[in-house]
Amino acid sequence: MRTHRALLALTCLPELGPGSPSMLSQVVTRPVTPEDVPLISALHDRVFGPGRFARTAYRVREALSDGDASRYCRCTFDGDRLIAALRMSEIAIGSTPGALLLGPLVVAPEYGGRGYGHGLMRDAIAAARADGVKLIVLIGDESYYGRLGFHPVRPGTMTFPGPVDPKRILALELEDGALAQFSGAISGR
Repeated sequence: MRTHRALLALTCLPELGPGSPSMLSQVVTRPVTPEDVPLISALHDRVFGPGRFARTAYRVREALSDGDASRYCRCTFDGDRLIAALRMSEIAIGSTPGALLLGPLVVAPEYGGRGYGHGLMRDAIAAARADGVKLIVLIGDESYYGRLGFHPVRPGTMTFPGPVDPKRILALELEDGALAQFSGAISGR
């Protein structure tokens, strides 16, 4: 006969379905290595498709080779399966270095909504702050990225090499007043 405690433990187990991590899986977040790049590219293909190359943020990254991964890029594995990845590219804004471009951020759909994306960003932001990076910029939705402190940039302050809705240019100051130090065209370093 099962005890009350055993029944309570069984009712608190998460529901596992196809593609769900098993109770015995080990989820690990770590910096990206060159060996991870093909797996990350495959996850981008699966989640974003070929249309991602038309996005303006990809034009900034064109100056960087596919194998370039800054020390702020992060990935999450469930066992040997890549489930999430974050790219952070070192950029200059105008002629001022010391900023990062966040993105793309990708999470395997079957792992979505579990906090893996925010976890990757928190880890990368902490590493960038510790290294003295002053500003992180991205193109995205304030409703998602605002929870980590990203705010819209005043229109006209920064320009990308292609069309972008100015309301979607967001920034996170890692140093008080940093945003005032950056203006102009964004380019990969």
